[in-house]
Amino acid sequence: MNTIQLENLNQPLPTPLQALYCDSFLCRLRGLMFNSSLAPGQGLLLVEGRDSRLDTAIHMLFVFMDLAVIWINSEKVVVDTVLARAWRPAYAPRQPARYILEIHPDRLNEFKIGDKIEFQNA
Repeated sequence: MNTIQLENLNQPLPTPLQALYCDSFLCRLRGLMFNSSLAPGQGLLLVEGRDSRLDTAIHMLFVFMDLAVIWINSEKVVVDTVLARAWRPAYAPRQPARYILEIHPDRLNEFKIGDKIEFQNA
């Protein structure tokens, strides 16, 4: 599993953000289930094969912490954001997405719909 650096091209991030690049079925299936904490500078980028609302829906069952969830489409534009609460059944983006960025809830306001995101190898 690779670690990538994320940049918001519309508004500079106050602190660096790294995420595990999660493109395998097993990695996406596990996600952040059973984790009890997430550092503010760390996250998980779940990668689907195509833009979709259904394929990028998430659940928060067995996730013991709230998460900021940022949905990003194939053009690397933010299409939706939400504060996902622990143990809630499901969240889906309003628009089709290919990437789901799960990060510390304190970082939710660093991403807005329409922001252009860049991924770089860390």
